[in-house]
Amino acid sequence: MGLLESVMHKLLSINNYYYLRGGAEKVFLDHNELMADQGWAVAPFAMKGEKNQKSEWSRYFVDEIEFGESYSLTQKMVNAVKIIHSREAQTQVAKLVQDFKPSIAHGHNIYHHLSTSILVELHKLGVPVVLTLHDLKLACPAYTMLRDGDICEDCKGGVHNVFTKKCMKGSTLLSALVYLEALYTRTFATYRKNVDAYVVPSQFYIDKFVEWGFPREQFVYIPNYVEQEPAATNVKFGDYFVYAGRLSREKGLPTLVQAAAQQNTKLVVAGSGPEEAAVKTIVEQKAAHHISFAGYLNKQELASLVEGCRGVIVPSEWYENCPMSILEAFGKGKPVIGSDIGGISEMIDHGVDGLKFTAGSVDELRAAMVCLAEKSDGQLQQMGEAARMKIRDRFSKQNYLEKTLALYQRLLG
Repeated sequence: MGLLESVMHKLLSINNYYYLRGGAEKVFLDHNELMADQGWAVAPFAMKGEKNQKSEWSRYFVDEIEFGESYSLTQKMVNAVKIIHSREAQTQVAKLVQDFKPSIAHGHNIYHHLSTSILVELHKLGVPVVLTLHDLKLACPAYTMLRDGDICEDCKGGVHNVFTKKCMKGSTLLSALVYLEALYTRTFATYRKNVDAYVVPSQFYIDKFVEWGFPREQFVYIPNYVEQEPAATNVKFGDYFVYAGRLSREKGLPTLVQAAAQQNTKLVVAGSGPEEAAVKTIVEQKAAHHISFAGYLNKQELASLVEGCRGVIVPSEWYENCPMSILEAFGKGKPVIGSDIGGISEMIDHGVDGLKFTAGSVDELRAAMVCLAEKSDGQLQQMGEAARMKIRDRFSKQNYLEKTLALYQRLLG
């Protein structure tokens, strides 16, 4: 990596939020730390917020927008315009570039809050731009290719579908806004003209984007990573399974609790979200007292929960990308039961380091839980070791770093 070793480089790292809010933020924050460890100077660019990590560059951050908050009519109109094109973000990123002089800019989730206006500005200022695609926003204005709980690819025939079918939370207003945003970015070719390369953590997403007409050569496969943990012969396999993540319909929570309710193996659900009340109702109706809800857990609490479980369950019913929950379970030597959909399919080798089931199938998920519950600790240990080896070979920090630096080298060279 001659060029990158001999010259001090500067990374402008961009994301809507500058605190650990979800999977995309974890990748963003870990990436910043990793590059700093390599001797790069790193400047973040995000929204202001009380939860933010401290940064000497926060004076360049833009005003916070939270769509769940109450705003005046005037502010709502201002925010609506910012979704499509934020002049504030464009101005502030230009000031940051002038002062920081980055070698390269790497964006993560920038949609709606910072807006794609920053891509235009960065390109104009001659800064190479990389964008990690954590979701399907480039193709689907509503991010998920999901409508009313079912897979939807209607926008392949035209982005007007996001408006006519009210894909954004069933709201005409929100759906109209994201339709206008999509129309704007397509009309002005905002991505095509201003992004030099896309990092995609799953082969499935690359194939899906290509299927929708995007050139394959734009995409670089760099999967997410977790730290490689030391091999352990004393991994404990308790009598319970774990689900950890957002409690929402697309994550398959109703399917999970119905499957768990049909047999007596314990299930601990960690996290919160809009589906929480509904899934708790299912548990109460079925008197499934072996299903418990742990609520939000911090990093150490969640690690302890996973370390003592029999296996982790990822029952998603939408096109997941490269879920960190699977990687974190594998890193701890735990097998994973995952739905056979999206990027999950390519992460689990059925019967080797986990089990796969048809997304949405209560019966298949229940059978998979029974299968792991009945395996001996020795068999689970063998599956867990296979999972750890997969982290070493495909999802390691070193793999992520080498591929990222190779991409940066190409763009800078």
